[in-house]
Amino acid sequence: MTNHTGTTEEAFETVKKCVKLFGAVSGIVLATTAVVAALGHDVTAFMWIRGGVLLAMAPVILRLVAAAAQGSRSSFERVRILTTVLPVAIIVVDLIPGLCPGWYAAMQAIGALGLLGAAVITRRAPLSGAFTKSA
Repeated sequence: MTNHTGTTEEAFETVKKCVKLFGAVSGIVLATTAVVAALGHDVTAFMWIRGGVLLAMAPVILRLVAAAAQGSRSSFERVRILTTVLPVAIIVVDLIPGLCPGWYAAMQAIGALGLLGAAVITRRAPLSGAFTKSA
């Protein structure tokens, strides 16, 4: 990895904030699901499981970001992959008719925006050039 500049460190901090936003929204989605269930409305097992899995992904991605910021190329590549694939997967699954209510899909999409922001940052300077490919 090349030397960290203030700009690189700032970019990693922004990626962390994006992932934390995703985690916060995921927590809100799970809490909202609990409230909706407590009010007697229909909540599917899919909603519970997906909400829990996405919430659990946030600290995993944060650990990877921290490792990447310390110079781990493999962690950086994992962050790039996860922050690209997860938002697409979230939105595509939400588009399946009848799988989840509109409010749930909308909240999940808002959380996906945090990951999408992280994906963009990891593909732009200075982070895109922070890790040189080995020959």
